[in-house]
Amino acid sequence: MGAPVGNTNAAKAKVWADAIRYVLAEAERGDNPKLTLRSLARELVQKAAEGDLPALKELGDRLDGKPAQAVAVTGEDGGAVEMSLKVTGIPPA
Repeated sequence: MGAPVGNTNAAKAKVWADAIRYVLAEAERGDNPKLTLRSLARELVQKAAEGDLPALKELGDRLDGKPAQAVAVTGEDGGAVEMSLKVTGIPPA
């Protein structure tokens, strides 16, 4: 089920990303070569090459995507749940 109409939580989540992009763009124009996106990516790769596990995980997540999370769904009595899916708006092939 999607978010209710009028929900603006997704827009709020972009504030942090926008602030990071702003600072990185500012650094590109300025005199801080250690704070460019390319230099930060280079540092991440270097840390991963040195065996830093969080850096390795971040590289894997960025390159391959995060692993799918398993979700178990059971009914009130602990049994199976019957579900159906209706897709609309896709023209026939």
